[in-house]
Amino acid sequence: MPERPELRLLAGPTAAGKTAAALAWAEACGGEILSCDSVCVYRGLDIGSAKPDAAERARVPHHGIDLADPAERFSIEAYVRHARAAVDDCLRRGKPLMVAGGSGFYLAAFLGPVTDALEIPDAVREEVRALRAAGPDALRRRLAAAEGGRLPAWLDADNPIRLAKALERRLASGRPLDELRAAYLARPGPFADLTLRPEVVDRPDPELRSRIRARTRRMLAEGLVDEARALAARNLPDDLPAVRAVGYRETLGWLRAGQPSGLEELADAIDRATWSLVGSQRKWLRRLGLTPPETAR
Repeated sequence: MPERPELRLLAGPTAAGKTAAALAWAEACGGEILSCDSVCVYRGLDIGSAKPDAAERARVPHHGIDLADPAERFSIEAYVRHARAAVDDCLRRGKPLMVAGGSGFYLAAFLGPVTDALEIPDAVREEVRALRAAGPDALRRRLAAAEGGRLPAWLDADNPIRLAKALERRLASGRPLDELRAAYLARPGPFADLTLRPEVVDRPDPELRSRIRARTRRMLAEGLVDEARALAARNLPDDLPAVRAVGYRETLGWLRAGQPSGLEELADAIDRATWSLVGSQRKWLRRLGLTPPETAR
């Protein structure tokens, strides 16, 4: 039986040093990099996403970057299609490929199933959209009612995105969430034909906080406010992923409020949001079975 092709994966929280590590690996072996970042897919969101810059992309071919306009809702399905095409292209050309990023839902696509084949009727989408606009409590109440009064323990009931997705599938199928989840987990993942070689990079909390602080101020010095101002000029809905992204969300709010504070206070707000993101990313990594070296924490 032929050996399965190998795919390297470099995961970790934001600002841990994944970009530099992936570049060093790719240059050493003549490989390429597939971004696994849900903000880097948007064109024009360059500084605030810490997207590899033009010089870095000239050094090593990159995939998974600048795939969508910020006005779009880029889906996991669209990312998987692009990622699979990039993987197959590199395999055909005999090029090693490293997946590098910290977006948990995207990372999950390389470790198992991330989507199902369930079609969601427009009427269900509209109902769930209206409930989501009313707030997470409305979603929880509707979902609990459909589930007979309780929500399954495995569901992240504090995450409005997960609640909305679960409610869409519950209403569209008429099947209990536990049953839907069991069927979903039995599906093969889109990269099940590959041998995954995962690695996690992380740093001690004080060091990571210091790196985040320095990076935030570098982003502001390099033009993050101008990037956010261009985004604001488009009057995009507040619930778009590009508008909600850490760094952009805080800067857009600061601009809308008439810049009530100096850049240092804005930087502090971005630092806090980024540290909260680190916590979410680490939770995702644990959920996926990807843990950093003990010395990193």
